[in-house]
Amino acid sequence: MRRFSLLTLFALCTYSAGAQSVPVDADTVHIVQLKESRVYARWKNDTDRYRYNQMKFYVTTILPYVAAATKLFKEVNAKIQDPDVSRKECRHFIKSKEDEMRTQFEDKIQQLNVTQGILLVKLIARQTDLNIYKMLQEFKNPLVAVKWQAWARFNGLNLDKKYHPEEEKDLELIMEDLGYLLPDCYATNNN
Repeated sequence: MRRFSLLTLFALCTYSAGAQSVPVDADTVHIVQLKESRVYARWKNDTDRYRYNQMKFYVTTILPYVAAATKLFKEVNAKIQDPDVSRKECRHFIKSKEDEMRTQFEDKIQQLNVTQGILLVKLIARQTDLNIYKMLQEFKNPLVAVKWQAWARFNGLNLDKKYHPEEEKDLELIMEDLGYLLPDCYATNNN
C-alpha cells in the first residue's frame, strides 16, 4: 500500500510540474522539465571554504562601488562618443564626475583593504569589458595610468589585462549567486 501511495504521489507531482507522457514500446515514459540547479563540490578543506566565504563578503561590500563606477563609465563614454561635444567639454565633464565620485565615495574606498581594492578593479573590468589601464589612459592621461599600474603591479595585479571569467571561477560563482550574470559582451568575445 505504501508503494502505491508513493507512486501515486510521484505521478501527481510530475503531471502538476508540466510533465509530458511519451509512449515507448507499449510503455509510457514521463518526461519532466526541471529547473536548472547548481551542484557544489564539497570544500577540500576548511581553508578553501573560508577563502570563498571571505571573498563573498568582500564582493558584497564593494558591489555598490562597482555599480556606481559602471554607471559613471557609461555616462562618460556616452559623452565622449557624442560628436557634438568638444574635447574641452569632455575633460570638464570627466573632472566634474570625478569630483562628484570623490565626495561620495572617497572616505569609504580608502577604508577598503588591498584585497577588496583588487576585487573592485577586477569587477569594474568585468562589468565594462575593458582593461582599467586603457580606461585611465583615455579618461585621465598616460602618466596617471602608469602611476596606478605601478601600484597594481606592486600589489600583484595587472591593470593592462582584460578580465577573463574562466580564470576567476570563484568570483564568477559569487557574482552569479548574487544575481550579476556575466555581461553579454563575454558571450561574443572569446579573448
